[in-house]
Amino acid sequence: MSRAALLILADGRFPAGGHAHSGGAEAAVKAGRVTGAPSLEDFCRGRLHTTGLVSAGLAAAAALGAADPAALDEAADARTPSLALRTAARKLGRQLMRAARATWPSPELDALARAFPKGAHQPVVLGATARAAGLGPADAAYCAAYETVSGPATAVVRLLSLDPFEATAVLARLGDDMDQVAAAAVRAAHRVPGEGLHALPAASAPLLEIGGEAHAAWPVRLFAS
Repeated sequence: MSRAALLILADGRFPAGGHAHSGGAEAAVKAGRVTGAPSLEDFCRGRLHTTGLVSAGLAAAAALGAADPAALDEAADARTPSLALRTAARKLGRQLMRAARATWPSPELDALARAFPKGAHQPVVLGATARAAGLGPADAAYCAAYETVSGPATAVVRLLSLDPFEATAVLARLGDDMDQVAAAAVRAAHRVPGEGLHALPAASAPLLEIGGEAHAAWPVRLFAS
């Protein structure tokens, strides 16, 4: 495994398009659910243990090669009730695929890109990218878990003019939670060959889904999702 590849993939400057998305934070700020560092931490912890766990499980399974990527994409669809969030996930997947194919050329990535010209779900692409980079399921799960919280934290710095030091401290305090989520995701991914895709996490976050639909209808917004 290349730890350098893990650093590149997890780097916020990797051109995967995440900077344009708030992970639901913009809607949460407008609704008054995120007002500062303490509520941001609560928001990120809730997102991490629900949609973050789902994303990490899908990414780990794709990195492991535990299931056909098309089947994993269907599983991602089934776990994302909101059309707005499914659309955002595919946009992110398409952008990540462009960056991944330029960075780690791979026949598997080429095949996935041909199968989903408008973009597969981002966690599936993330796992396939990790696999192409020589990384394992734990690496993919950690990347997915970290993205789940780093995106909202960065967005809230812009949305609320939150001190970046406070936002970074929030991420640091979520370290144990990220460990737990990544470990659970990898365990689930290893069960997929024997138990099928039902072994993957299917946690839900209704407020994120509702917020995503409302946010998509706003005429003016800072972030795409």
